[in-house]
Amino acid sequence: MEQPVDPMSTRPTGVGATNEGYVSMETDVKEIRAAVDKLERNQTELMVQLAKKRGLSIAFEGGDENAERGNWTGKLDFFLSCLGCAVGLGNVWRFPYLCYKNGGGAFLIPFLAFLVFSGTPIFMMELSLGQFTSCGPLRCWEFAPGLRGMGVSMVLVSALVAIYYNVLMAWSIWYLFASFTSVLPWSYCGSWSSQVCSSRLSTVNSSCNHLPDVYIDNQTGINGTCWLEKNGTRSLFGIYDVELANSVNYTARSESIEFLNYVSLQDKLGSISNLGPLRWDMSLCLALAWIVVCLSLIKGIKSSGKVVYFTALFPYVVMFILLVRGLTLPGASEGVWFLLRPQMHKLREATVWKDAAVQIFYSLSTGGGGLITLASYNRFRTDVVRDTMAVVVSDFFTSILSGVVVFSFLGFLANETGIDLDKVVDSGVSLAFIVYPQVVTKLPVSPLWAILFFLMLVTLGLDSQFTMVETLITAVQDQWPQARKYKALLIISASTVMFLIGLSMCTPGGPELLTIFDDYSGSWNVMALSVLECLAVAWIYGARRFANDIGVMTGPLVCGCVPWRLTKWWWILCWGLISPAFLAVIMVYSWVDFAPSQYAGRELPTWSQAVGWLMTSSVLIIGAIVSARVVWRLRRTPRLLLRPTAFWGPALPQFRQAVAAEGYAKDFCVDPPTTIDKAATNASIDKSSAAGTVRPAIVPQLYETMVYPL
Repeated sequence: MEQPVDPMSTRPTGVGATNEGYVSMETDVKEIRAAVDKLERNQTELMVQLAKKRGLSIAFEGGDENAERGNWTGKLDFFLSCLGCAVGLGNVWRFPYLCYKNGGGAFLIPFLAFLVFSGTPIFMMELSLGQFTSCGPLRCWEFAPGLRGMGVSMVLVSALVAIYYNVLMAWSIWYLFASFTSVLPWSYCGSWSSQVCSSRLSTVNSSCNHLPDVYIDNQTGINGTCWLEKNGTRSLFGIYDVELANSVNYTARSESIEFLNYVSLQDKLGSISNLGPLRWDMSLCLALAWIVVCLSLIKGIKSSGKVVYFTALFPYVVMFILLVRGLTLPGASEGVWFLLRPQMHKLREATVWKDAAVQIFYSLSTGGGGLITLASYNRFRTDVVRDTMAVVVSDFFTSILSGVVVFSFLGFLANETGIDLDKVVDSGVSLAFIVYPQVVTKLPVSPLWAILFFLMLVTLGLDSQFTMVETLITAVQDQWPQARKYKALLIISASTVMFLIGLSMCTPGGPELLTIFDDYSGSWNVMALSVLECLAVAWIYGARRFANDIGVMTGPLVCGCVPWRLTKWWWILCWGLISPAFLAVIMVYSWVDFAPSQYAGRELPTWSQAVGWLMTSSVLIIGAIVSARVVWRLRRTPRLLLRPTAFWGPALPQFRQAVAAEGYAKDFCVDPPTTIDKAATNASIDKSSAAGTVRPAIVPQLYETMVYPL
């Protein structure tokens, strides 16, 4: 009688079953399975190679949609990366400072106005541009190849900002390491401090307390200071009149200021004209920051997309812990009220509106190409409108949250020391490295709060740094696709170069040099690029056509239930009119109201300002040179400079077919050529030019041979 067979083990079962022939049967099954697996692997590899040979990309179930460039592993990876790019150091130390400086709650009115009418539309436009083309900022301009230089300028902005931004990360890492101690080193005046360090001074009156060997300064007589003289050594003993002492540059400084000036940054020991020796401790912190960036990006978005789960979410954990602690401190309510108290008369000052516009660029990271890069790794059908609104709303509430956290602690500091809140902060950087370190010294278990705060700063900065470096790497890979196989080497090389440049800021005079980088590398040139970007998309390519392109990606409904055909008109109006008008007005005002860069209340040398302007203008000049090269190549057919090339559109064939099926894009090329006979193409161009016309049929060849390479 035939025995039943277990299909999983192929072993005979049942009564009287034997092992006869089982060993040979099991061996045969294993060999067959191995052969089938090998055949499937060979077939898959063959399909991938054939697709690459034809310039196409294919994806298999469970893998990337775009196998050549790769995609985010999940939707949350992209959202957190965008959130991390938008939410950075500026939310923690710049927004609270600007808010209390420019009318408290009243500042939220211009801030929200620029967020709605300028920041959000440009944020949406850049995400859509990257997602639709699956290209970084260097290759997304095929709708108007004459503007390709804008992409080069964006990449240069990201590279310049990345250089000094990681130095800020090094400062945060340095303070983080310094916090691992039982007593915070900036809680007292050590041997490193100057004679005006607060805890070194005694409380005195105008008679110097009638103490022996202590007298009013006999050099000026009325400078508000008392001096101690023993054994021929003269030293400052106390200050009895702050205003008089200030008039002769004797001002008591807190321990945290002294620590910053003489230990952490040592900026009192050098200047931009005399940088001084390289500091090994800060250099090692900078090297560590770049190593973290390299390790996070070494596997591309697959690795950075996982790192952001920590770097993007951890700051919120810390902020909520600090919020609970801050609101329970005495004086916290006064600090929060001081931050949010509306001073409506401030809205009459143009500076308030300018600060709001500039903060939007700092906060959302628009104009630098980073958003285009992140979105270029999206799957084509991702709801870009939903992601835009989610990130923008999260960024706004993060700014408010960080402001409440910071000023709850500042209210406590004012309550403890008697300092007026309007005299506590004079810049965003001082808020992070002077005021908050001083606050935590007043708290129990102060090293713990210092560690949490500076670890939050490190994680906040890393996300933005990831995006800027990835923008540079993606641009190179899009320009030279063969470089993708050497991505690790490319990241290490780029990081090494930027690290070496950043070493110049790891000197006593480095903070002043960093100020020049901060003020000029990504300032009004970013606003100029954003204005040009809006005009290019809305008036050259066409805002309605671009909105239709977005509709192909998102489908008829966005954000789950909102009809795109109705809401798209709002975006069209902003791209074409409102956003560029807002930005142009602010950009012109920033020129009219220009103030030279300052550090610690002192104007930096004129030659350094000239270097800054050279840095700013060179970004646009290099971009203009690239565009001029394209113009020269198309000098016989200049009208093609502002027409879409055959390569404009989605990267994958199935989505190009979807665009063509909509019918709104005339002469859209579904299958752009991958190989071209250059001699035949040039002959065709010459023949068409002689006839005074350029036939659409030769447009793909024209752009492949004459325009596509930079």
